[in-house]
Amino acid sequence: MVVGEDNLLVRQGLQRLLELRDDMHVLAACGDYGSVLEAIESTHPDVLVTDVRMPPGFSDEGIRIAGRLRETHPDVGVVVVSEHADPSYALALLEGGSERRAYLLKDRIHRVEELEAAIRAVAAGESVIDARVVETLVARSRRDDSPLERLTRRELEILELMAQGKNNAGIASTLFLTEHSVEKYVSVVLNKLNLGNSADVHRRVQAVLFYLSLQ
Repeated sequence: MVVGEDNLLVRQGLQRLLELRDDMHVLAACGDYGSVLEAIESTHPDVLVTDVRMPPGFSDEGIRIAGRLRETHPDVGVVVVSEHADPSYALALLEGGSERRAYLLKDRIHRVEELEAAIRAVAAGESVIDARVVETLVARSRRDDSPLERLTRRELEILELMAQGKNNAGIASTLFLTEHSVEKYVSVVLNKLNLGNSADVHRRVQAVLFYLSLQ
């Protein structure tokens, strides 16, 4: 994998922690936008772990790299590890689809295993979104005229777990339901929100997140 982080101590710390895993190899650790792109071209990693803001602009370099990789290297997973809970960054990350994308908050990663799990998830084509970001999106969308008002408490729980990237089996395990029950709930939720009933869990997550971002 490639690590993109402008802070030297954080960058070296990430590299050392990840290399403790026998099957994880950091091919390059970079501190700015240009060097991350060069490293990806030269090393062809499976996953990029990157901050949002890096030189030269300290704006949204990590998100822009992820967007570029959709076109140039669609098989590369991206784990964005950010200080910013602003859901606009997560939504920008998922603009081209949620497959192979994760958005984690630095202050919510308490064990290296959590980062490791996100890396493995995106490498396998899945998505992971920090629950705090999802909660912010849900809170912003709770209005009197919001279609979210049509949902029951249980249906809203299902929606929040969908937006976190959980599949039906993951939702069933979390809520102690059968997968068949979850399938019915998901169908009802998507119909109430006029999102359709897609069999593609990644398109489904993307649609839910974009819907929740509406003001």
